Amino acid sequence: MTEKKHHPQKETQPDEVKETQAGAEAMPESVEQVNAEMEALMKRLEEAEAKVAEHLDGWQRAQAEFINYKNRVQRDQETMKTLMKGDIIKKFLPVLDDLERALQNRPTDTGPWVSGIELIQKKMQVILESEGVKRIEAEGQVFDPNFHEAISHETVEGVESGHVIAVVQNGYTLGDRVVRPALVRVAQ
Repeated sequence: MTEKKHHPQKETQPDEVKETQAGAEAMPESVEQVNAEMEALMKRLEEAEAKVAEHLDGWQRAQAEFINYKNRVQRDQETMKTLMKGDIIKKFLPVLDDLERALQNRPTDTGPWVSGIELIQKKMQVILESEGVKRIEAEGQVFDPNFHEAISHETVEGVESGHVIAVVQNGYTLGDRVVRPALVRVAQ
């Protein structure tokens, strides 16, 4: 007779039974408990979303303030640069005035020095124009105290009152800023 081998089937171990029972006990006991936990989680989510919105708003405000600060500093630097440039240019204007007076009173014998003076005066004007300096047109214009400084009022026939009849010293602007007003004589 042959002996039959007996393969015993795996029997449930007592430890596995305990794990299954423990898992069942870990599950919520009622729908009310699940709803309560769900409400608590939803409340925490809403609070977290509110904090996120608050932090985002604060960050956006800080970013806008920084951009405004940066623009203000840049604008202040540009203003300071223009003021400094104007102060330096103002120091060169008397030299330009002297060159123009020299050319107005040039001798009849025009030698090479006159050409040299003209060249220097033209170079100086080109440099000033390249820096944004413009001469104030005054002669024949209506007197404007923002651009002109009256040194005398004279009665002149054929010229309407309040108009510039002569420019004694040229005025100049740098951008929107008057570097030096024009000294003028005004019709009365």
